[in-house]
Amino acid sequence: MPQAYLCTAPGRAGIIGNPTDMYGGSVVSCSTKERAAVLIEPADELSFEVAGYRHVVKRPEDLSPDGGYFDVAKAIVHFLDLSDAKFSLRWACNVPFAAGLSSSSAMSVSLLNAIFAFLGRTEHLFFRAEMARHIELNYMALCGYQDAYMCTFGGLNYMDFRQKQFYRAFGDEPYATLEPLHPYIQEFPFVLGHTGVQRSSGTVHVPIRERWLEGDLEVRRSYLRISHLARMGKRAFLTGEWEILGQLMIENHDIQRDLGGSGPDNERLIAAALEGGALGAKLAGAGGGGTIIALTLDPEPVIQAMKDIGASRILYPQPSPGVTITPLETDKDRK
Repeated sequence: MPQAYLCTAPGRAGIIGNPTDMYGGSVVSCSTKERAAVLIEPADELSFEVAGYRHVVKRPEDLSPDGGYFDVAKAIVHFLDLSDAKFSLRWACNVPFAAGLSSSSAMSVSLLNAIFAFLGRTEHLFFRAEMARHIELNYMALCGYQDAYMCTFGGLNYMDFRQKQFYRAFGDEPYATLEPLHPYIQEFPFVLGHTGVQRSSGTVHVPIRERWLEGDLEVRRSYLRISHLARMGKRAFLTGEWEILGQLMIENHDIQRDLGGSGPDNERLIAAALEGGALGAKLAGAGGGGTIIALTLDPEPVIQAMKDIGASRILYPQPSPGVTITPLETDKDRK
């Protein structure tokens, strides 16, 4: 008899190296405490439910995207060719939406893994991360690999995406190299400041991606440099050289800003964090709005400075588990 499952996945914050995960580069990234959660249960029909809204799938056409709440679930079910399946999906997410912390990837990963568990599919984590990213890229928005990998694996990781700058068909992609750093870290001195601005990552990624594909030397040299900053950042993490890591983060952001990958709200919040004493600050995601990450050994003045400038929310990232899958009893089981 089909089993019910609860599946969760974290958001993520890019610390250094982003957005070179789209360009064969390297990234150091951390998962967040905030998570997406999905409940899948046996049912008489295929249905999705979130925030009090419900959508029933009676025919394949009901999986067409419409820009609404259900597009992520529709994309995954369509990709897996499950329009005639019989289960219900209910979900919630407390990763800030459209904030550069991968709320959509957290949802994609938790939905995909819930369905795999329900179907009894046993796939390794690299396969799951690649499939989640492939679906998001082809059904929703231009994206790199950092998000799906971090939401799947969790923790604090150095990731190498070489040979993944030219997107291939699913199944032909080489897997990323992922090295956990959290076993070696004694402290994690970071805070996140959310601008309150929502944005689509595609609006930031697409113009720069087009320049890179056209061979723009400024973009190509810049992303080679940011990839190198991530490799140096890994060393600084492992040796606890926070001032060096802070300077690397600042340079990372300066490069991305000069390419057009930032915005005035980000810049004000980053300036406030640095004036408040942060050793480094940069975008945690794509840019144009969203969230910044600040490195600080004395968080209170940095947090106050960000609040004074209008930060709508302060978050405290910590290396947290990746995707989790928990079997649950159904009403029928209890009877």
